[in-house]
Amino acid sequence: MSRSVKWSVVGIVLTLSTAHARAADAAPATAPDVLAAAEKEGKLVIYSTTDSASAGALLKDFAALHPGIQVEYDDINSTEVYNRFVSEAAAGAASADLLWSSAMDLQIKLVADGYAQPYASPEARALPQGSVWKDQAYGTTFEPIVFVYNKRLLKPEEVPQSHADLIKLLRANPERFRGKLTSYDPERSGLGFLLITEDAKHDPAFAETEKAYGSVAVKLYTSTGAMLERIASGEHLIGFNMIGSYAALRQRKDPSLGIAYPRDYMLVMSRVALLPKASRHPNAAKVFLDHLLSQRGQQALAGAALFAIRSDVAGEQTAAALNRSAGASLKPIPVGPPLLEYLDQTKRLDFLKRWQQALGTK
Repeated sequence: MSRSVKWSVVGIVLTLSTAHARAADAAPATAPDVLAAAEKEGKLVIYSTTDSASAGALLKDFAALHPGIQVEYDDINSTEVYNRFVSEAAAGAASADLLWSSAMDLQIKLVADGYAQPYASPEARALPQGSVWKDQAYGTTFEPIVFVYNKRLLKPEEVPQSHADLIKLLRANPERFRGKLTSYDPERSGLGFLLITEDAKHDPAFAETEKAYGSVAVKLYTSTGAMLERIASGEHLIGFNMIGSYAALRQRKDPSLGIAYPRDYMLVMSRVALLPKASRHPNAAKVFLDHLLSQRGQQALAGAALFAIRSDVAGEQTAAALNRSAGASLKPIPVGPPLLEYLDQTKRLDFLKRWQQALGTK
């Protein structure tokens, strides 16, 4: 479902953490001429997979800095971000000024297909290596991909600490876990396809892993929120390839949810931002991108559990904290051409065919 939210400073009360307040002392390093042009444009349209609640602090802070720029924020799923933008571009219709999506591969495809404009953000120098491609695709977060489980229904000693542990758990009691395992649907979710193909690269027993998922009739969705709801209710017991940031945010309100960080390998996803060439408000988009990448913007993301990518941002939900706690097990997905491998139509169809066969759905 698409949700469109307009943000302005009218009626907004900002509640910033102490750490955020310190970072907020410095405004993003946007060039004055870009700022002036953005104020004249007065509007910005964003298509994003980040739900409006999680992006709220960032959007409010942007509105406080730039009250003259009205932001229309459309919160839609990863496949829809791509399909909607491409359809509008083909029709020459008005579309987004900035795309911000967790489907990293689809974002890189848009760059490769010539849809993005280059912009050397002055905030990019603070980003880690491998998070920017051609000044056209920017990784903005550093989010772990985790297991989420129901603490009330899964004993502490049963909680898997690796992908191999998860498979052992499923095989030891397939009837108990029948219909109780959940994840993204790679056929309907761009992010789901990205994550399962990354699993295929890192899991040496991936063919057996797929079969184990099929043996318990894994339930597949396009929304993290839907999966978290069903795990919390007990309809499902455990989920894999879950976005750690959303799980951490939900866990603050629901202590029945547990999060396990895989020790064999832990994928790290980054929400990728790009600026379309045909943008109707290109300068406003540049101002927002700079804000998103700035220490100030990144602190807002960390406060919403979205795992800031900059190393100079403090807090539990940051790249710095995750590197300290997980280190060698982390497998960040780089922003660049390797993401295009499984988007080759033949490879994609072959992969999905094997997936369907393993799950017994075809």
